[in-house]
Amino acid sequence: MGAAVTTLAYLVASVCFILALRGLSHPETSRAGVVYGMVGMGLAVLATLARPGMGGYAWILLAVVIGGTIGTIIARRIQMTALPQLVAAFHSLVGMAAVFVAAAALYSPQSFGIGTVGAIRTASLIEMSLGLVIGAITFSGSVIAFAKLQGIMSGAPITFPQQHMLNLVLAIVILVLTVIFVATESHALFWLLAILAFAIGFLIIIPIGGADMPVVISMLNSYSGWAAAGIGFTVGNLMLIIAGALVGAAGAILSYIMCKGMNRSIINVLLGGFGGETAGAAATAGGERSVRAGAAEDAAFIMKNASKVIVVPGYGMAVAQAQHTLREMADLLKKEGVEVKYAIHPVAGRMPGHMNVLLAEASVPYDEVFELEEINNDFATADVAYVIGANDVTNPAAKTDPASPIYGMPILEVDKAKTVLFVKRSMGSGYAGVDNELFFRPNTMMLFGDAKKMTEEIVQALSH
Repeated sequence: MGAAVTTLAYLVASVCFILALRGLSHPETSRAGVVYGMVGMGLAVLATLARPGMGGYAWILLAVVIGGTIGTIIARRIQMTALPQLVAAFHSLVGMAAVFVAAAALYSPQSFGIGTVGAIRTASLIEMSLGLVIGAITFSGSVIAFAKLQGIMSGAPITFPQQHMLNLVLAIVILVLTVIFVATESHALFWLLAILAFAIGFLIIIPIGGADMPVVISMLNSYSGWAAAGIGFTVGNLMLIIAGALVGAAGAILSYIMCKGMNRSIINVLLGGFGGETAGAAATAGGERSVRAGAAEDAAFIMKNASKVIVVPGYGMAVAQAQHTLREMADLLKKEGVEVKYAIHPVAGRMPGHMNVLLAEASVPYDEVFELEEINNDFATADVAYVIGANDVTNPAAKTDPASPIYGMPILEVDKAKTVLFVKRSMGSGYAGVDNELFFRPNTMMLFGDAKKMTEEIVQALSH
């Protein structure tokens, strides 16, 4: 395949990627978006393999077989609840791949057409440095995000004195060493840059609390895209540059939108600052205070006699895989003439769109699902808010307690509903480690138990 044909194939693949992003912007077109993305990536891979001068097909085939086998096994076994940590793990691999490619370009520049050892082009050294640093930050940051999401380490913010000053000093040192590396092409400086970048990636993620982890996942996605774009310049691959830039820009825009929706600063996300300043200062809502507990029959009676019910799904629903039972409950209520809507918080679950995917899997009509800004005013006119595993995103402490780590984050104002039915296993705090004041409100009835089992019991009560 000639260079012109390869370039044309890359252009078509780029168009497919743009159409994929457009399709993924709405649930109704998301399946088409996924297909466009698959077609684009397949075309890009084939075009790359057919580039003039390509070789080593045996090694490439071996890598594809190994990676494809591992990916297939993971895809078949992974639970929906584990998708956030899987995404974080995949981001780490992209980051490490960028580090490896940068190292390969440094030690064998002639293979990439960027010069010879000791005489690499200055522009290529700059591009190599960017790919290395961003890739290393993406790798270590994603590993920490994975560990927090998987429960290997605490989801609470981890802070220490002068943390931000240390990050600033490291960033300045990395910048200075990059300039020196470009001037000297020192292999020792290259690896020192990698070590410092790994360290700063670790340091900017540990102070971020669990409630803000969806934003972190989105930002790490952006980092992985920019790492790929930087390496694309180094190896002279147009497709890597375009695809990386698309991923980087899309991730950055999504992160900005989520930060705006959560009343967070995008600068603090980039610096690893938010969620850490007030860590450990959260109010304790427990103690001797009592709650009103109920049973499935009570919940069924209340909802059956309601005019409007708003369902608020969260991570607890995902863990219990209760989305299908939840839709069955909603269908029974609609047969009784009850208006049913679903309210989705931007960070419900542990990654952007987590709840939307689960509800779509259960064939919940798209026109019944609303985002926070679209439905928050409806709670005041709702007879029932059925909260199924959504803790932090419904916590009034975000509005009332300046000492709380989640203070300032917009919440779903379920407390304004006439009755709040809160499905939860226990009185434990949410992922952010903050007790929920909503449990103790007079209009709240706690439904203790597994989300799926409790909803099944409500369905049985409604049926009878």
